[in-house]
Amino acid sequence: MDEKVLIVEGTSDRKRVKKVLDEPVDVICTYGTLSNEKLETLIFPIEDKDVYILVDADDAGESLRKQLKRELPNATHLYTQKGYGQVETTPIDYLTEVLRGYFHVKQ
Repeated sequence: MDEKVLIVEGTSDRKRVKKVLDEPVDVICTYGTLSNEKLETLIFPIEDKDVYILVDADDAGESLRKQLKRELPNATHLYTQKGYGQVETTPIDYLTEVLRGYFHVKQ
């Protein structure tokens, strides 16, 4: 398993970030807010990894971010601009800049 883990909300977000990433990263989809059981299942295998969180800049995304912040206090939080709203609609150039500080990205 990869040492870096990027948590996103959905499959469209996963596809979007994979277009930018130029290194092996385990991109995990939460499919929205997590139940306690699903949260536990998600967290256990990644506790010792470098975890990054990139969720939508909307109410649902912020709710998920708060939930993950409580359970993964050492995770690094990455943000898209509110004007872009969702990760999947964030321009590739902007997404590249957001990820560049933490991952190898395509030029």
